[in-house]
Amino acid sequence: MRPKLKNALAIALPIQIIMVQWLAQYPDFVETYYSKGLYPYIASFLRILFGWLPFSFGDLLYTLLFLLVGRYIFRKWKSIKGQPWSFFKSILAALSMVYFAFHMLWGMNYYRQPITWKLGIDREYTEAELMEFTQYLIAESNQLQMALTGDSISPVHIPYSRSEIFNRTVQAYGQLQKTYPDFAYAHPSLKSSMYSLPLTVMGYGGYLNPFTNEAQVNGLTPLFRMPVVSGHEVGHQLGYSAEDATNFIGHLVTLESEDPYFKYAAYHHALGYCLNDLFNKNESRYNEILPSINAGVKANFKELQDFWKKYENPLEPVFKSVFNTFLKVNNQKEGIKSYNSVVGLMINHRKQQIGNKPNL
Repeated sequence: MRPKLKNALAIALPIQIIMVQWLAQYPDFVETYYSKGLYPYIASFLRILFGWLPFSFGDLLYTLLFLLVGRYIFRKWKSIKGQPWSFFKSILAALSMVYFAFHMLWGMNYYRQPITWKLGIDREYTEAELMEFTQYLIAESNQLQMALTGDSISPVHIPYSRSEIFNRTVQAYGQLQKTYPDFAYAHPSLKSSMYSLPLTVMGYGGYLNPFTNEAQVNGLTPLFRMPVVSGHEVGHQLGYSAEDATNFIGHLVTLESEDPYFKYAAYHHALGYCLNDLFNKNESRYNEILPSINAGVKANFKELQDFWKKYENPLEPVFKSVFNTFLKVNNQKEGIKSYNSVVGLMINHRKQQIGNKPNL
């Protein structure tokens, strides 16, 4: 890279950061001109370009970049040591390009209006509402578990392959679109990540590649949980960056699906969040309702717990801490705790459904 270009890119980095933080003060502008304006065209183009590939192009791209950077450092180590300032400027120039690409291709969605604004619902709820909603989820989970297994003690096993779950997720979005046109999902690009094992070690169910707009799902995830994870990652593709929003979208698309296994995944996923929330708020009420959950539903919780426990490692808290910082830097003040805000969204959405039919 020529020195003048390198200097210009390095200088552009702090200017870009200031501009992004300035635009963050105008969520209406971002919503109108980026999230609902420019971004859908960018996302559609990238999904058309890479979605047809049966493998993750983004994962290959990351691998290639890692190898090229390693090769460059190995071959140029002497000159790097001799001219550290020049190398530092090269790093700044590279970060400047990545920062621009990230925000242009997807990242500005962090600064759009929240999903509560879009749906006209609140996040706040009372302990009584949490208790009532949890009991409702228990009843629905129990009913579906018995219908799918024929008894109350057997865990639910989804009889689909990963690719079938991805296809049914796309179909479920087609169903959801009838009620919520803004959640229309064209040009699917939903894939199992080549890095499913590293994702599991880090404690993640998937991620969206912001540079290729491929929704990456952890292929090792227990199948009964995969419909919600798939719906979650597609939610990111649709331009919703906040984790509580995509958690809610993942719940909503599986809940609205006509497939009973997807519906079970939706209720079970929601129940897990609500039970955890109730335990933190009122342990005695938690213990009071726990016996009402079917043994088969509990067995699915244990399956999920055993899966993550199998891959526990000392570095997982470090990965979570880094991601927590990343979320806070990108306008999610609660950081990783924002995942749990889905409880309020689910409770208030059901209240809205009971009182008034949603209108988007």
